[in-house]
Amino acid sequence: MNKPWMQLSAVIFAGNLGLVGCTTDEYGNRPPLTETQKGVAIGAIAGAAIGAVADKSTKGAVIGAAGGALAGGLIGHYMEQQRRDFEKLLAPEISAGVIRVESLSDNRLLVGMTSETSFEVDSDQIKPGFHSTLEKISGVVNKYGKTRLVIAGHTDSTGSTEHNQELSERRAQAVQGYLLSENVYPNRLGASGYGEGQPVASNDTEQGRSKNRRVDITIIPITTET
Repeated sequence: MNKPWMQLSAVIFAGNLGLVGCTTDEYGNRPPLTETQKGVAIGAIAGAAIGAVADKSTKGAVIGAAGGALAGGLIGHYMEQQRRDFEKLLAPEISAGVIRVESLSDNRLLVGMTSETSFEVDSDQIKPGFHSTLEKISGVVNKYGKTRLVIAGHTDSTGSTEHNQELSERRAQAVQGYLLSENVYPNRLGASGYGEGQPVASNDTEQGRSKNRRVDITIIPITTET
């Protein structure tokens, strides 16, 4: 049985399709939503429970929607091309140090953003100025549909452990909601919060804390084995 957040995501996704109609571009993607439509989708997903992505019950649906899984030598080539597209489109953000794109093991990719640039301090509301960056990310994600995305929210150590855990979850959900509003297939997405538990820098300095306030998107190829 699908998890509640997946059921809600499917409803939101279906509603988005009804709003934007049936036209598609050369990649089969539907046109972007209006700001009003995005607000509806993001607001709805913000109230959903966080769940893990691509369990056995949804694997078939994801592979079907992706037009089949990747295999063999095609996996590395597919993910390398995707990495290059991210780096090309996000070059200004990468140069400014607000986005990082990294190759991980097992042909995975990491697209990481700092919460300092995408969120106000102690807020789960995405800054309007960061919407264009998320639209770029969504565009690449929709072009390379044979992947699933795991969205992870993180905080610094300021505040209580419980508060930081909840804030990290809401931030992950906010990014998930925005990707849904850009017509990313719901069952490709999963979101989790890790609070202050996985720092990438020292929390003893403001510079370190700003690096720890972040949301990371791990992009995983859909293969016959996963």
